[in-house]
Amino acid sequence: VQLQASGGGLVQAGGSLRLSCVASGRTFSNYALAWFRQAPGKERALVAAISYSGGLTNYEDSVKGRFTISRDNAKNAVYLQMNSLKPEDTAIYYCAATLWASVSAARVSAYDSWGQGTQVTVSS
Repeated sequence: VQLQASGGGLVQAGGSLRLSCVASGRTFSNYALAWFRQAPGKERALVAAISYSGGLTNYEDSVKGRFTISRDNAKNAVYLQMNSLKPEDTAIYYCAATLWASVSAARVSAYDSWGQGTQVTVSS
């Protein structure tokens, strides 16, 4: 599956952004999906993941209660609603897909397909 992320931008602390990721391919609903982020000088890390059906989700501790991952299998899309943004959320955000890993899998290597990344910058 090929992924295309969008929706990043510059926002003030406390603001909101909604990231979108659209996939090509007819088997989109078979994939678990996730959003990762990578800040300068840091490793790429899991932000949130969602199961193929949307029934299970997993969040990194620092975004719980602020970020919501969702998917629309009819539109081949996954979203990340980000509220109460903080400067430490500044990073490049990547969507990713996997056919075999569970939503608890946080390793980059667990994901088979990646989008190109979208920059999120939160000013203080």
